[in-house]
Amino acid sequence: MDSIVVVGSIALDSVRTLWGESNEALGGSAVYFSLAASHFARVSVVGVVGRDFPREHRHMLAEKGIDLGGLKVLPGRTFRWVGKFGRDLSDAKTLSTQLNVFSKFRPRLDAQQRKARVVFLANIDPDLQAGVLDQMRSPALVACDTMNYWIASKPEALRRLLARVTIFFVNEEEAKQLSGQPNALRAARAISQWGPRVVIVKKGEHGALMKAGERFYAFPAYPVESVKDPTGAGDTFAGGFMGYLASSGAYDDVRHLKRAMLYGATLASFNVEDFSTRRLENLRRESLDGRFSEFLEALAVSEDNAKRAPLII
Repeated sequence: MDSIVVVGSIALDSVRTLWGESNEALGGSAVYFSLAASHFARVSVVGVVGRDFPREHRHMLAEKGIDLGGLKVLPGRTFRWVGKFGRDLSDAKTLSTQLNVFSKFRPRLDAQQRKARVVFLANIDPDLQAGVLDQMRSPALVACDTMNYWIASKPEALRRLLARVTIFFVNEEEAKQLSGQPNALRAARAISQWGPRVVIVKKGEHGALMKAGERFYAFPAYPVESVKDPTGAGDTFAGGFMGYLASSGAYDDVRHLKRAMLYGATLASFNVEDFSTRRLENLRRESLDGRFSEFLEALAVSEDNAKRAPLII
């Protein structure tokens, strides 16, 4: 099993949806990713918080086995995001962004982190993401995420970064924006020509598309009837994917890539059931594996299964 270094944001989020709200709750890309990935692998976080960051959050993450040695505490306030979701849960409306100490974030890896075999570069400035790779010795697997802000403001830096990346996570609209292509398949193909061997296009409640090699694979989302808060679902998906893949050690095996997609979707389905990281904090591995098995069974299709399946109408 390979350990994972994740570099990204740690935040205090205030979120309002049709089903309620949370105020200054734990959030950030590195947090959601780590809580998901920690079910499979050792995770080391590189991030920054202010002196106001609640001690109980540090304790919870440490109790999950997440290494916080790379978490820097600076004078000032922790990064804060305020947003809301309407009926369209794929459309987050940002009401306020306060970078605070995150504006001074310059990732620095320690000696052990530089030797890590797996690294996930969460959504930060592509120049900072490249700087992390410059510090690493010879990672076996490099994955990254991005957002529309960096696509619009630093497209060339992002393309240079993608030449050094194995797996690229991006949502559907961002994939179209980055590639200039009209649909997810053509966007994934165009992006793969810039370097990534695997391109994963996240489509929210409609699942995800993976281009691995020359083939495309489509996966549904796990059906969730009551979605309270979609914040962090994409980072949770990436954490489940990368955590499982790190535990398998088989980064080029499409069978493991496909299982990683389903583990990512399964973890994301738990995440959206409650606000902030509450559901992930209380998630036991038995529950995760149980839902994963249900997911596999629901997706299983064969002639033999079709002959035995009962009619439902």
